[in-house]
Amino acid sequence: MMKFILFVFFMIPLSFLDFYLVFLFLGLMMFIFLKIAPVSTILLGLGFGCDLFSGPLILLSFFICLLMFIASSKIYMDNNFHFYFSLNVIMLLFFLICAFSSLNFILFYVFFESSLIPTLFLILGWGYQPERIQAGFYLLFYTLFASLPMFLGLMHYYLSFGSLSMFLMFQVNSMIFFNMMIFVFLVKIPMFVVHLWLPKAHVEAPVSGSMILAGVMLKLGGYGLLRVFPLFKAEVSFFSTFFVSISVFGGLIVSLICLRQSDIKSLIAYSSVAHMSMVISGCFTLTTWGVIGSLIMMISHGICSSGLFCLANITYERSLSRSLYLNKGYINILPNLSLWWFLLCSSNMAAPPSLNLVSEILILSSLVSWSSLMILILSFLSFLSAAYSLFLYSFTQHGMVSSGLFSFWSVNVREYLLLFCHWIPLNLIFLFMHNLFSL
Repeated sequence: MMKFILFVFFMIPLSFLDFYLVFLFLGLMMFIFLKIAPVSTILLGLGFGCDLFSGPLILLSFFICLLMFIASSKIYMDNNFHFYFSLNVIMLLFFLICAFSSLNFILFYVFFESSLIPTLFLILGWGYQPERIQAGFYLLFYTLFASLPMFLGLMHYYLSFGSLSMFLMFQVNSMIFFNMMIFVFLVKIPMFVVHLWLPKAHVEAPVSGSMILAGVMLKLGGYGLLRVFPLFKAEVSFFSTFFVSISVFGGLIVSLICLRQSDIKSLIAYSSVAHMSMVISGCFTLTTWGVIGSLIMMISHGICSSGLFCLANITYERSLSRSLYLNKGYINILPNLSLWWFLLCSSNMAAPPSLNLVSEILILSSLVSWSSLMILILSFLSFLSAAYSLFLYSFTQHGMVSSGLFSFWSVNVREYLLLFCHWIPLNLIFLFMHNLFSL
């Protein structure tokens, strides 16, 4: 595994050669990873490893970074510092692989924080609006402020037990230490109340920034929770009612906020908060179905939300606006694109045969078994999830075309390929779910 990571690192000089050359090499490495890293086992080597939690997320990181190159080919065509863009994406991928494969908490912390820097450069360097500086600082300071307690907690843990290895974990009975360790992950997911940085970062980020934020960066928070929880089984059980209540009620409120959005990217960003609230609540049930459902929802949401941001960008490049009131009636002029809007919006509302359906069934089952009182609020949450997805689809595809739309061009093969690469894995993995439950 260490050799593979060094191979990724030495690919960085290649980023100055050619945009598409880097894309081909990343695709090659993704297939190499599939061969050398079976996700059902633990691979040990110089402090790096891969297991059932980290393997799918590393593969997701490769996949989203590949699609970032396809979605951002306009940067290459406009010669908008595409060399530095390639370098930035490869550095980000390197930090993400190291974060997901670290078997030491301090290494995980270092790479977790390091992944912020390329993301910040993506927003500041290739964002569209002047407010991107404020959005970048929101992203940076929210995470840095929340990560300081975790760093102090790790130092305290090391002084107490003499090791920060994930394989030499000792259970700790300390509520203060528990809150210090998980606060940064709740901000990163993000949990309702500490979610305000996410919509702003999504709205101001370029399409590649939105894809990596929704696809992988939020999953660092869920992955961190799954790694830390074995240290605090008693504390997780004690605080589960509090965090599940905040997450589920927060998801309900954010779903209502989605119905009031007039910005396409903002609506998709708020829907991410609603879906991630389900991940938090599934993790805190401490049941097998809840944890597996949270992992599957992280993967399915990463692919689906990334595809929706690609659709929003395709629309933005043609109308130069993200407003729902100006982007209307696309079924009259781009009926093929309307099909992709329908497919991805239906996946976003967990319609079969999408992977989202499997994850929602598992999480809802675990929450109902945790407390039968959750049935009513979860039914509202599922209904509102369908409501804002239908609202997004119907508002953009139906109605009269804006009279200010005087210049237009059709969707090209690259954009169809991008949407195809999002939708096919999201719906075909559904067919292999029986292998997961046989583990």
